[in-house]
Formats: sequence, structure tokens, C-alpha cells
Amino acid sequence: QVQLVESGGGLVQAGGSLRLSCAASGRTFSDYALGWFRQAPGKEREFVATINWSGGSPNYADSVKGRFTISRDNAKNTVYLQMNSLKPEDTAVYYCAWGRGAWASGNSAEYVYWGQGTQVTVSS
Repeated sequence: QVQLVESGGGLVQAGGSLRLSCAASGRTFSDYALGWFRQAPGKEREFVATINWSGGSPNYADSVKGRFTISRDNAKNTVYLQMNSLKPEDTAVYYCAWGRGAWASGNSAEYVYWGQGTQVTVSS
């Protein structure tokens, strides 16, 4: 079993920045891809960013490309999401997810464990 604990969410003004962290435990962290997804009120959960086991092949949703950066520290069993130039439409609960395998994917079906989520609210 894998436990994922997100932190770093909060309230920020448009144009501001936040860094989300997700600490993992329970399996060999460096063997698996990780991802970030988000869900806004009344909307489906959507893909945000993903990264493979070694920290390569980062991939982003078009809506966040150029503003968000995913990274991981395998020594600390932690994945990060640096969010810059935040917009009100980025407001959502952000979830960290643990992949089925080593390779990054934007498909939520390729993730088997999920964190509890952290709220990000961007005011205009």
C-alpha cells in the first residue's frame, strides 16, 4: 500500500505562485511514475502534469504548459508541482497520483494510488 500526502495549497492572488509537495511512502518511490491532477467544483478531474520514474519526460496539460513545472526528488520520496502565473481558472483541489509503472502518462487510469488532495484557490 502507498500513502501520498499533499501539502502547499492555499489562497493566492492571480499572477502569484505556489509550490505543491507530495510525500510518498510504502513502496520504492524511484520505480514509479507520478502525476498531478486537479478537480474544480462541478467539473471532472483533469490531468495537470506527469513525470517518469527518473524525473524525465515531464508532460503537461496545455492549460498549464509554460506556467507549471513538475519535478521529483527520489532521495526524499517527494514530487513537486511549481505553479507560477496562477489564474483564477487554476482554482481546484490538486491530487498527487502514483503510477502503475515507471512511465509517465496523462491518463488517470494509469494511476493506482491517490492522495487526499490540497485546495488551491486563486483570487482575481
